[in-house]
Amino acid sequence: MKSSIKNASARQHSGGPSTTPYRGGDRSNRGRSADIANVEREIAELVDRSTEDLRVRWRQLHRTEPPPGLSRDLIIRALAHQLQERSYGSANGALKRRLQALSAEFEDGASYSGSKIVLKTGTTLLRQWRGHAHTVLVREDGFEYDGQRYRSLTVIAEKITGAHWSGPRFFGLTKRARASVRAQA
Repeated sequence: MKSSIKNASARQHSGGPSTTPYRGGDRSNRGRSADIANVEREIAELVDRSTEDLRVRWRQLHRTEPPPGLSRDLIIRALAHQLQERSYGSANGALKRRLQALSAEFEDGASYSGSKIVLKTGTTLLRQWRGHAHTVLVREDGFEYDGQRYRSLTVIAEKITGAHWSGPRFFGLTKRARASVRAQA
């Protein structure tokens, strides 16, 4: 028993996967550690299998043929993922939905900023630009600047600077802009 504990802690400190399925271990389910060891062994053995054996294993796990043109490396990774998912459980529904939403954003050509800032109606944004203070009022249907309404901050930033700027970045609403302001200070 001591050797498996040493092995588990050595793996944890080496950056490799832990043999315990949950943080702090699962002492009430000792039979599970044997299952986990079997899964880890099977995953390690995937690399030594022939491509035809990998395709057979794919058919066993997925009940379908592997996609044509899928590289050997991707087959191994997909099989390892499937084996881990069956042993440890899959991601919860909320995480899967979030990943699908992010995937859809990237497919549409958008980039992920990490945190979308939502401004409350009535918020005032102030930006110094070339010696002048520029004030923008957040409205329910857009923004108000210099007595006129605009639908985006980017249009306002272009009007102020005469060049194309990201409106949120110009007004310091992004992480990148805040880092830039701190660096200048």
